[in-house]
Amino acid sequence: MPAVQHADQNSGDIARRLLAHYDVHARTLPWRKPPEEGYADPYHVWLSEIMLQQTTVAAVGAYFRKFTQMWPNFAALAAADDADVMAAWAGLGYYARARNLLKCARVVVAEYQGQLPSYEADLLRLPGIGPYTAAAIAAIAFGRRAVVVDANVERVVSRLFAITTPLPQSKPFIREATESITPELRSGDFAQAMMDLGAGICSVRSPSCLICPISFACAAFRAGDPERYPAKLPKTPKPHRTGHVYWIERDGHVWLLRRNDRGLLAGMRALPDDGWTARVDGNAMPPVPASWQKLPTQVAHVFTHFSLTLDIAVTSWPADAEGPGAGEWWPLKSLDKAGLPTVFRKASEAVLNAGER
Repeated sequence: MPAVQHADQNSGDIARRLLAHYDVHARTLPWRKPPEEGYADPYHVWLSEIMLQQTTVAAVGAYFRKFTQMWPNFAALAAADDADVMAAWAGLGYYARARNLLKCARVVVAEYQGQLPSYEADLLRLPGIGPYTAAAIAAIAFGRRAVVVDANVERVVSRLFAITTPLPQSKPFIREATESITPELRSGDFAQAMMDLGAGICSVRSPSCLICPISFACAAFRAGDPERYPAKLPKTPKPHRTGHVYWIERDGHVWLLRRNDRGLLAGMRALPDDGWTARVDGNAMPPVPASWQKLPTQVAHVFTHFSLTLDIAVTSWPADAEGPGAGEWWPLKSLDKAGLPTVFRKASEAVLNAGER
């Protein structure tokens, strides 16, 4: 069986019907302009696409609004303090994106006079921009014809063409099929229409095929088994790691440190821990000698490549003693402004809720 079943599809009809549907039913998102208002702000498109990498639309909205209020353009973001940007990003996850966000903004200001380039080849040279993001920006922000394939588009196209090769091996076939139906004009609207279709009508489970504007051309719909696509290989279980996190308190303050500039959660403020990583468990060695009390509560967190369970130990620090190494005393009343990554925010909430301070 061929990887792509090219049914009797007319790419012009697919694009025409999908765009007509999009003109009426396009999602209202803070980084978009309605179809009739032309191209969206390139800064908004770039920022949203970086934030949306491996993150849901629902999670991104508030962060997008906060960032555009604090840093409304490339020049403002390029001039921002790294720690402020990382703190504003806290909770959104995948923190390398935030570091690349700053790097990219500074390159755009230094080399492109604060204006994002419009061609995919130039966009691909910028930090944090890969093939999908470059295509999305070129099409949505600048109206250039580009083939835009995200997870939603992969699902729609896999069903449309009944692509039987499992992901990720099917990605070249999906791109080829998407290329065949992408119109010369309005390719940015077409890309967003495909994303909307995958986010709504062509859902992972129980797709609403009877109201789909392109079901007339869908091979999976004709076969009566759309949920079969996209085919996927069995998932490999994530490794599980264990470790400790340490809460050191003095006079209404908690001791925070800055993580190394490389590796997991690089450059972020955090509670001390015992050296756990994606590859190894923690060593259960506290950062300093003290009278440690272990809480009965544990913290569980799932990263991209591993899951983690943390024990929590707390101690009080003498008011007249020097701090326990390199770090800072952070007021408990404003701990929400420290920009702690989610795993350390969970640990802090567990301590505060236990009343062990």
